Amino acid sequence: MIIQDIIEGKKEWRAHVTRVKALPKDYQIVYKEIQKYLFNVGPVELTKGIGLLSGIIDLFEEGAALRKGALEVTGSDVAAFCDDLIKDSKTYADIYQESVDQEVDKAMKKVTDKTK
Repeated sequence: MIIQDIIEGKKEWRAHVTRVKALPKDYQIVYKEIQKYLFNVGPVELTKGIGLLSGIIDLFEEGAALRKGALEVTGSDVAAFCDDLIKDSKTYADIYQESVDQEVDKAMKKVTDKTK
C-alpha cells in the first residue's frame, strides 16, 4: 500500500464518520452497534474499503429522510439485520474453520499413511 492510498483511505473514513454524525441520534446508536458487530464477526470485504458501511449509511439517510426510526429500518433484531447483510460474504470465522479442517485432514492423512 502506498502513502497515497493511506491518505485517500483516511479522507474516505473521515467523510464517512461525518455522515454518521449527521444522522439522527437513534440511527447513530444503531450504526455504532452494527459497526461493532461487523468488526467482531469479520466479513472479509470490510478490509477492502467501506462500501458495506457506506451502504448502511445510505439506507439510514434514506430512512431518516422518510422520518422513520432506526429500528423501523433495521427491525428490532439488529444482529439478524447484520447477518442478513453479510449472509453471502466470507468471514474470518469461515477462513479459520477452513484452515482447521485442512490441518485435521493433513494430520489424519499422516496417521493413516503410517498405519499402512
